[in-house]
Amino acid sequence: MTQIRLWNTKTRQLEALEPITPGAVKMYVCGPTVYDRAHIGNARPAVVFDTLYRLLRHEYGVENVTYVRNFTDVDDKINARAAESGRAIGDITAETIQWYLEDMASLGVLEPAIEGKEHERAMPRATQYIAQMVAMIEDLIAKGHAYAAEGHVLFSVSSYAEYGALSGRSVDDMIAGARVEVAPYKRDPMDFVLWKPSDAETPGWDSPWGRGRPGWHIECSAMAHDLLGDSFDIHGGGNDLMFPHHENEIAQSRCAGHDFAKIWMHNEMLQVEGKKMSKSLGNFFTVRDLLDQGIPGEVIRFVFLSTHYRKPMDWTEKKAAEAERKLDYLYSKVGDEPLDERWPLDEKVIEPLCSDLNTSLALTELIELSKNILPSGHPDADGSDQEGAALLKRAGNALGLLRMTETEWLASKRSFDLSSHADRLAALRATAMASKDFSAVDALKSALIDAGVEVRMSKAGVELVPGPSFDAAKLEGL
Repeated sequence: MTQIRLWNTKTRQLEALEPITPGAVKMYVCGPTVYDRAHIGNARPAVVFDTLYRLLRHEYGVENVTYVRNFTDVDDKINARAAESGRAIGDITAETIQWYLEDMASLGVLEPAIEGKEHERAMPRATQYIAQMVAMIEDLIAKGHAYAAEGHVLFSVSSYAEYGALSGRSVDDMIAGARVEVAPYKRDPMDFVLWKPSDAETPGWDSPWGRGRPGWHIECSAMAHDLLGDSFDIHGGGNDLMFPHHENEIAQSRCAGHDFAKIWMHNEMLQVEGKKMSKSLGNFFTVRDLLDQGIPGEVIRFVFLSTHYRKPMDWTEKKAAEAERKLDYLYSKVGDEPLDERWPLDEKVIEPLCSDLNTSLALTELIELSKNILPSGHPDADGSDQEGAALLKRAGNALGLLRMTETEWLASKRSFDLSSHADRLAALRATAMASKDFSAVDALKSALIDAGVEVRMSKAGVELVPGPSFDAAKLEGL
């Protein structure tokens, strides 16, 4: 087993991962607040910690890794979206969670699991853990770390002497640099909400302090404790969560008597074409926007992995085009070789990942591994090339890449021009509308469907899209 070393934000140094329970690793990552599509900045931590999850599964065994990533499904942004749209909150959150799972799957992000077993509990929703949150808040009040005031419960920041250790800032600095809510019921401006009252139109639950709902920070502390115990190995998220979210998580969890997370990891933020992503600048993209533009999920993932997670990442069209060319090259080497996990993983690819998740170097090693392999179908290709393709496929999969066959890859990026078939079907359809004889239309449509093409006909015209089972060879002669 290669020693995994990770940068611990809290200690500001590289540390060897030495699991609290020898041979088993537990990791918690803050997930999305579910009220809208995930933008590409939201996707970066999902890809970063999925890559770490893949590495941990390889090094410790699938059954020995627990990975929890939550959904925040009670939040003022969700309430506002419901008020704007007139839709039920449950409908919005259920739809958005499904969108998130589908979009992340397109990027090769595995669903979290507890001890290697796919389980809904590994993706907890905050609303499922209200009782645990209430119990934790009651404990904090009893220990003198929180107080009730005017239907609210607030955490007393001054009661935790180490507050600010994660972000490395003093309380005075944090007050100066943060938007601190001033409220008459607060004893100190830095005190933060654990529980707040709900009106008749707002989601709420009964509690000792009246009908209300939890504050954001207590949600993750309660879910992590319930699912991972008093202490666990890794807590991850974007560095925008370092303060106040993660700082507050540490304070309330430690004051509740939980050791909480041992290693804290944070990925840097994402820009677009050198500028902060903003709707006003017209450079705001959701993952679905890019997928609908025909950019394959593996291209998005490759661009993300090309920059170390602790460095700012710049999404550019040039980088996406370069990533697609490199994937074209890699897929030409693996061809339609199926993934066989019995093959060993190339250590030159794994070693950079063990060194604080150096995905950029791992990609370089992946390209190097491919150079001595003749492309699939080359007249001089032999058994050694097939073996090399299998090894390359296995190494790529460790990075969440090369998950398809070459045929599926080419179909997924819509590189096959189906416009001539669409034009022909449209012409046949126009003729049939006049003659009322649709036999030629039905025959071509059936042949296209048999080749794995999705046929969409409407008043607007004919659209042909390669489906998951697309087989270009079946189009020959049509």
